Amino acid sequence: MAFKFLIVTHVQHISKDNVFFGYSPYVNEMNIWNKYCDEVILVAPLIKEDLNPIYTKYAAKKITFIKIPSFNLTNLKSVVLSFFVIPIIIWKLIKSMKLADHIHLRCPGNIGLLGSIVQIFFPNKKKTAKYAGNWDPKSKQPLSYRLQKWILSNTFLTRNMQVLVYGEWENQTKNIKSFFTATYREEEVQNEKCEIRSLEDKVIQFLYVGTLSKGKQPLYAIQIVEELSNLGKNVKLNLYGEGVLRNEIETYILKKGLNSIITLKGNQAKETVLDAYQNSHFLVLPSKSEGWPKVVAESMFWGCVPISTPVSCVSYMLDKGNRGIILNQDLDNDVNQIKNLIENPLSYFQISKNGMQWSRQFTMDKFEIEIKKLL
Repeated sequence: MAFKFLIVTHVQHISKDNVFFGYSPYVNEMNIWNKYCDEVILVAPLIKEDLNPIYTKYAAKKITFIKIPSFNLTNLKSVVLSFFVIPIIIWKLIKSMKLADHIHLRCPGNIGLLGSIVQIFFPNKKKTAKYAGNWDPKSKQPLSYRLQKWILSNTFLTRNMQVLVYGEWENQTKNIKSFFTATYREEEVQNEKCEIRSLEDKVIQFLYVGTLSKGKQPLYAIQIVEELSNLGKNVKLNLYGEGVLRNEIETYILKKGLNSIITLKGNQAKETVLDAYQNSHFLVLPSKSEGWPKVVAESMFWGCVPISTPVSCVSYMLDKGNRGIILNQDLDNDVNQIKNLIENPLSYFQISKNGMQWSRQFTMDKFEIEIKKLL
């Protein structure tokens, strides 16, 4: 009998010639799950948009795509519209869950919330949920996120479920399983020779990888490098990604005359970003919210020292500063931390080495073994 794997996600998809595409890091991960299924039932929003390098196609023996509308509750109009949209989504979720042998929810998000509610009525189905956000019980989060976490943790309401979360947290129910994510395979470690960068290079290279959005705070990354330059350090920052803040950032760069040290690279292919990791000294991620920030693990993989805020499991990933620099978002203090490390090559070398050794535990090969166990 064919094994049917249901994916419920808020990720927007594009269809071209009956082939489905989605955000590359997400699809690359899901294609690992899909390898062990005869049929994938995909419940997700579908949009009309041109393909670009951040999209990757699904690989599966058979895909049944069930289109659902996106919705949000950010204003009165969208709240009113949701009263018409939500019943349609719930009905499609019920029909899909009836067909599935394994139910997989992608959380947090509005679709994930509805999925977590509907799955309650299928206690005998085998289920997993990937909670890609911040699982820290002490963090301040929207009500919808807290509700999802409560439902998924509740072993009375949510049965036969393993919830994959980032980081290790105390006092969790048996549903909760500490997990990880990965980008690179063992063979890439063997084939790609990567040495720790010397701080005696003429230019200290900084890197930002992520959307240009308020939550990621790319402007703070720029200000850090700007201040280091003002202190006489020969520094440059390349930003990879697009977003709503691009115009604001371009204006800031122009106003401050930073064109010679700040470059916006836009969205680029995986190979281009990998090359940037391998040739940069530092990654800067001053994000307000993360789950398992893949860019932090990826940078460490190639000896690029991460500089990040202590959101979600970042303190665990950076071993409280032994594998990177933890920002406290006081510009003078943060800049001073980085300056001190630049001026101490031995400490930089050790931190870079620590990060590389730790992150190389988490390969796609190990990830695939763990996924197979879950299915």
